[in-house]
Amino acid sequence: MSLDILMRYLSFPAVRYALIVGVLISLCSSLLGVTLVLKRFSFIGDGLSHVAFGAIAIAAVVGLTDEMLLVLPITILSAILLLRTGQNARIKGDAAIAMISVGALAVGYLLMNLFSKSSNISGDVCSTLFGSTSILTLTRTEVWLCVVLSVIVVAAFLFFYHKIFAVTFDESFARATGTPTGAYNLIIAVIIAVIIVLAMNLVGSLLISALVIFPALSAMRLYKSFKAVTICSAILSVICSLAGMLVSILGGTPVGATIVAVDIVAFAVCYGAGALRR
Repeated sequence: MSLDILMRYLSFPAVRYALIVGVLISLCSSLLGVTLVLKRFSFIGDGLSHVAFGAIAIAAVVGLTDEMLLVLPITILSAILLLRTGQNARIKGDAAIAMISVGALAVGYLLMNLFSKSSNISGDVCSTLFGSTSILTLTRTEVWLCVVLSVIVVAAFLFFYHKIFAVTFDESFARATGTPTGAYNLIIAVIIAVIIVLAMNLVGSLLISALVIFPALSAMRLYKSFKAVTICSAILSVICSLAGMLVSILGGTPVGATIVAVDIVAFAVCYGAGALRR
């Protein structure tokens, strides 16, 4: 019975679009999760997602029909600012993330209350923070935009893989050998910013960090090498996102929260498997 219902849902283009975008977003978000965990910069996704929330609020106030035109540049600039500020001796990385994150969240909510033309501000804020059904109302143009950005992210990661590996494990040694670590950290920050903007529709701004971090942490319970962990993280992320979206479609549960719940279950299974292995 459930299979018949699922096949009926899959006959709708909107559901197929949502699954395609969900798989692409989960794949992209998992690639740099390992790097962020190892560099102890896990919460940069959380900080940038709050910046994206603030940018969405500004776009709503000025009446932009295509939020991406404003959200993507602001998020990328904030990623660069976080990188530069985080390297400042006076403001450490975690403090810089907290400062920008809380500030952007507060300003965004304030703007939505002061200038929003919507009659349901609480609903708009909740859907932006925790995800909404907008993933099921994607247009063909939005799907193609996601495809293009995802291909760019994956291609950049593969092309700069060895440099990202070097910067991740021993940035000081990489700098000593002549590697422009600042430039590669900048590339990492820009890729993360693009991933955050792509993931907003899927899980909402408050749950993006889970999409980035959980698959990496799960894979680390099973494997030790950087390459194996990255591949396992990508596979786990895609499977969990697909499972979460299918459960959400069949059960009528929130998409973002369901995906994160599946990620938590996967982490528990991997943790248990890793413990038994040891």
